[in-house]
Amino acid sequence: MASVAARRTLRDRIRANRAASAARREVARAARRVRHTARSLATHVIATGADRSTVKGVVKALQGVAKTARTNGLKGKRARIRRTAQGFKRHAVTAYRYTRAQVAQIAAQYKPRKAEYKAVRAALIAA
Repeated sequence: MASVAARRTLRDRIRANRAASAARREVARAARRVRHTARSLATHVIATGADRSTVKGVVKALQGVAKTARTNGLKGKRARIRRTAQGFKRHAVTAYRYTRAQVAQIAAQYKPRKAEYKAVRAALIAA
């Protein structure tokens, strides 16, 4: 009969493995999507394999750079998506989808300071 501590250890290991597997699948799915069609900046950053907090920071910075790039002629594909606020009141928002080449141009204009952000920038330019 397995002890309570042994079962707890096994349960924790299973949960950690499941979370790691889900993260790998998310990165692989994003990488596959950006190869085929224009996607959001967040999808491109997720495809680099960065963690969630890094993704949030880089995406916010890239959106600012993309906004100035739009005025200079680099336009992504516009899409109208419906967002919810706390589960209700769906309202339409304009989102932009970018190809890998467009994201590389945007990333070339992006000048990050943090080492993690610099690594993501290099990956976006190389893609």
